[in-house]
Amino acid sequence: MTADPGLPKDQQRWRAARDIECNSSSAAAALVYGYDASGPEFWRTAEGHPLADYLSTGWRAPRKAWLVRGSNVSGHNLVRQLWLQDGLVSLPAAHLPPLEETDPTKSTLRRFVEDGYEGAASYSQKRGLVDELHAFLTQMRIGDTVATISDGRLHIGQLTGDAVQASSPDGLSNLRRTVAWFTKSHAYEELPEELQQKLSVQHDVVDLTGVLDALDALTGLADLVAPGAADSAGERPPTPRELTLPDITEDLAAELLVHDRGWLDEMRELLIDERQLVLYGPPGTGKTYLAMKLAEYLGGGPEQVKIVQFHPSYAYEDFFEGFRPVEDPETREVAFRLTAGPLRELADLASRDGNRHIPHFLIIDEINRANLAKVFGELYFLLEYRTKSVRLTYSGDDFALPPNLFVIGTMNTADRSIALVDAAMRRRFAFVELSPSTEPTAGLLARWLKREGKDLEPARLLDALNARVDDAGFAIGPSYLMKPGVYRDGGLERTWRTKILPLLEEHHYGEGLDVAARYGLDALREQHP
Repeated sequence: MTADPGLPKDQQRWRAARDIECNSSSAAAALVYGYDASGPEFWRTAEGHPLADYLSTGWRAPRKAWLVRGSNVSGHNLVRQLWLQDGLVSLPAAHLPPLEETDPTKSTLRRFVEDGYEGAASYSQKRGLVDELHAFLTQMRIGDTVATISDGRLHIGQLTGDAVQASSPDGLSNLRRTVAWFTKSHAYEELPEELQQKLSVQHDVVDLTGVLDALDALTGLADLVAPGAADSAGERPPTPRELTLPDITEDLAAELLVHDRGWLDEMRELLIDERQLVLYGPPGTGKTYLAMKLAEYLGGGPEQVKIVQFHPSYAYEDFFEGFRPVEDPETREVAFRLTAGPLRELADLASRDGNRHIPHFLIIDEINRANLAKVFGELYFLLEYRTKSVRLTYSGDDFALPPNLFVIGTMNTADRSIALVDAAMRRRFAFVELSPSTEPTAGLLARWLKREGKDLEPARLLDALNARVDDAGFAIGPSYLMKPGVYRDGGLERTWRTKILPLLEEHHYGEGLDVAARYGLDALREQHP
């Protein structure tokens, strides 16, 4: 659309230059206003600052929660020495000029910080300071929950006053807000895991609204119905449920043909304790199938399960997030944009409100075929320390793995020996073997054949074959013989010749062994007629 230049400026109106089809009313409104819903964030100045920095604060949640650090301000523990005694929370802002605006924009604060902290702080420090000052001055409101940590304990209070500037010794607490602190404090190691994750973010001011319910539960505010918290019928909103994994049932064990239900119970317990496990064994032992079935059952359905397969060229940018070429559908121009990978997508889904009590599973097939240190990057740390967060490489976000995200990997020992897995990997995952000679794989083919009403000869032949294989890592699993084609005319011989014998030929490559004479059906039938 363009303005009509033939009219006086005060009479000019937009007129249509061409038709544009929009798939929604909001998309059409975005064209009229000149930017889409995320325009204030994506439009930037020549210096790279987003348009949102020049706009006043818009809508925010009625009540938010904040972490403000004060236990080590230039070596002083202000929490113990000042905050709890005087009922306040503060930021050091000695180089900040007197503020005339009660709600300064981020661009205004950036100008003050650039001028006042020139030579006193690095670029990164000044950028972080602008974000913290903006949150303290404009985002924090009376009635918000505020928390701080001192001497290994969490203190919680409620903001009761607006931000004021005050003189303070050594400029350690020039910017202040009054707080009504609760009497009871809480030991850090006893806090809920999701709360520990948020508290591990290394900034002086951190938005804790995502764990406001956990803070309210500690203070008792969760037992009170806040104004507007009841629905139209006057009932309280439902209390968020805790994260649990459903118990293993006999029906599940029967469906999976697992002879010992205790083995499935152990898998459930390992996932509860470790959050990550790897199923390893020779080909055909049902590792991927079992991982998918367990994940779907424990997660409540396939919607909570995402599957990826590792390979030698797989990288962090594929797995978590990275810049990828994206074509603009309107201009056909290609630009690199930060794009989420499967782990980031699943983590974001698992951490949404309403999803935090629902288990979500990531299945990594052939986990040992990629360079794991390259693929996981800093996420390797989070697999072991689930209560911590890290600063991400590309987006710069502070990220933690949600407590309800579980990882199941599969590893083919014939493809790459488990001995090649490094100690870091072993420390972060529980390893469970699936072998044709042990439960639950032992006898699986015979149980399947019996259920399907078929002759048990294939199970006897497979047992005889594996008894001749000298390396347990190259034993043949039953899934090769659990397909319909095996039981058509000539199907068993065809499967044996094209699927099983080639694996054993590779195992004995260069030895000069007659594989067919040792492992062929005729030889096995002679031994076990």
